[in-house]
Amino acid sequence: MSVSVSASAFAFAWAGVMDFVNLPLLAVSALVFLSVLAGLFSARIGFSFLLVFLAAGILAGENGPGGVRFDDVRLSFWVGNVALAVILLDGGLRTSFATFRTGLRPALLLATAGVVLCAGLTAVAGRLIVGLDWPAALLLGAIVGSTDAAAVFSLLQRSGVTLNERVAATLEIESGMNDPMAVYLTLAFLALLTGAGAAPGAASDSAAWAMALSFVRQFGWGLALGVPGGLAMAWLLRRLARLGLAGGARALLLVSGGLVVFAATGLLEGSGFLAVYLFGLIVANRAAAEAEPALAAMDGYAWLSQAGLFLLLGLLVTPSRLVADAVPALGVAAALIVVARPVAVWLCLKPLRFTGAEIGFIAWVGLRGAVPIVLALFPLLAGVPQAAQLFHVAFVVVLVSLLLQGSTIGLLARRLGVALPEAHDEAHQRAVYGDFMLDAGQSVGAVCQFYGLPEPDPAAGPPQAALGAWLAAALGRPPVLGDGVWLGRARLSVRELRDGQIRRVGLVLPTDRTDADGGT
Repeated sequence: MSVSVSASAFAFAWAGVMDFVNLPLLAVSALVFLSVLAGLFSARIGFSFLLVFLAAGILAGENGPGGVRFDDVRLSFWVGNVALAVILLDGGLRTSFATFRTGLRPALLLATAGVVLCAGLTAVAGRLIVGLDWPAALLLGAIVGSTDAAAVFSLLQRSGVTLNERVAATLEIESGMNDPMAVYLTLAFLALLTGAGAAPGAASDSAAWAMALSFVRQFGWGLALGVPGGLAMAWLLRRLARLGLAGGARALLLVSGGLVVFAATGLLEGSGFLAVYLFGLIVANRAAAEAEPALAAMDGYAWLSQAGLFLLLGLLVTPSRLVADAVPALGVAAALIVVARPVAVWLCLKPLRFTGAEIGFIAWVGLRGAVPIVLALFPLLAGVPQAAQLFHVAFVVVLVSLLLQGSTIGLLARRLGVALPEAHDEAHQRAVYGDFMLDAGQSVGAVCQFYGLPEPDPAAGPPQAALGAWLAAALGRPPVLGDGVWLGRARLSVRELRDGQIRRVGLVLPTDRTDADGGT
């Protein structure tokens, strides 16, 4: 009898343990599975995969059919940081040093001055539309001031278009490098908000000094650990490759090594986001052949991170509590998308001779994703009185950005002419490059004389200058495929590049003024 009772008790206890394991596992895995399937269909009509995961989390939450009550801010913050680190690592591993030739300078401006400008302009909207006081408004601007690597990397890859190198490199490098500035501003304004009025007189000087020191620590430690960490991992991969290390094991080694660098940098109060992005970038370019077998597995890690992060953030939000803040939040989203981001991008990129179409597209693809929501968890953890309102506004901004901007990337790229023609699209090839392909080594004067074009601008070089060199000088910036200048009623465009040098030039000879002005 006692044996029977013991067996029954054991069976009951075992059933309870397995329910504890299997029920949550069943719910989460089914949710991810259905989200991926729904994402495949949503991508076909232009909606972001990330939006589907976010919506799935909301539906599983307490206001949705799932009815799951989840309010663990600390867990969300921890998962958010780890997921973003993996996503940035994957982005760094897929960024070539070659893209830095055209993208580094503008991306650095956007990732620093651009974030500050965008945050400041958005803070004005938070003050006027939401009614926040200035410290809270500045904190809101910092939270939503940067673009999101997960959103940018994911949506650019799945937009269905190939962007010209200048635009693509600028957007990718910016999204990988602007998180440190956003984190720094968020922490600085959070300290300002929580310490407002607590330290009179000369304390403002010490606060300014503390903010400056924090800035140096964030970026200094990010560089100091990210670059050497990447060099060490590249060296290790080259040595281990001789042992026949499998691709999956290499990916696991990269992820764990990247997270070590991320966490160590954070412990030193540096920017782990900057460190892990630089870590991946260095590995990809110092041990490209050895890292290549790991990229497929890394893509899986990045997707799992994105899915888990957006599902968890969807669970964390409670739509019924958003109602009171929805209208002002939409106002902030509109101000950010229509005013703050475009002004910041124009001020940063116009001096670098970006075209109006390129500036307009980069301004529009200022995608907000997981980063603003994760940053909005800082005030919740700090117990700031306006924390819930800031979180709600940030969530609505992300939702609007993914829904509106994320679904129109491909369409806008084609309309603005920043998308390169596909190799099989002969009509688009001819529209961009023209019917004639010229050797870049022949003189520009000879080309003008043969085709009856006006004398070239002497500021770009004499008539005997090589056509490719003249075109590069006329552009006034590192050339990329598809770049072009007008010469009278004709258009000369960069058709082939090799090692940054123009090798082939396309020539468009319009038949009338309408064609020359951009008609068909």
